[in-house]
Amino acid sequence: MSKLYVMDHPLIQHKIGWIRREEIGSKDFRKMVSEIAMLICYEATRELPLVDVEITTPICNTVVKELKGKKLAVVPILRAGLGMVDGMLAMIPAAKVGHIGLYRDPLTLEPVEYYCKLPPDMSAEAIVVDPMLATGGSSAAAISMLKKRGLKNIRLMCLVAAPEGVEVVNSEHPDVEIFTAALDDHLNSHGYIVPGLGDAGDRIFGTK
Repeated sequence: MSKLYVMDHPLIQHKIGWIRREEIGSKDFRKMVSEIAMLICYEATRELPLVDVEITTPICNTVVKELKGKKLAVVPILRAGLGMVDGMLAMIPAAKVGHIGLYRDPLTLEPVEYYCKLPPDMSAEAIVVDPMLATGGSSAAAISMLKKRGLKNIRLMCLVAAPEGVEVVNSEHPDVEIFTAALDDHLNSHGYIVPGLGDAGDRIFGTK
């Protein structure tokens, strides 16, 4: 069964509260999205394996912890997912970045693929990032695309999720853990999360 983690850290909740406000401009919105992504990344990578490594400090030899040589890939769903990448890379700068292009058909609300470019070595763990988990169609489709290319260890990270989207991802990918800053109430008739924060892509890139 898929696991849903709703981040209740005060800093995350404070920043989510700010970006929900309609008067927040693109510059501040974009900055906070990156900061929230960085904070959620901290929690989403809690289970990464560690190994003991012997080093020399200015005082003596000692043994410290280091991330096991497992490769990581951050895979944003275009275009809104790009707003979360810098925050992720601030925490895991050695991560590779892939890109998946999906848009939601305005009539059927179903995902349509238009681009996919992934790092050559995809035997690692991947974190799919998209600010909004609304219908769940795009996220589920992106995860399916990664699995078809051989990826097995996949996590999904978003800022705001709707129960409908969580249910879709849970149903199609019960092995994928979901990390979100907020679980909202429902979707409206246009497929937007309520109360949500509007169209994350438009607000990040100032195209509203």
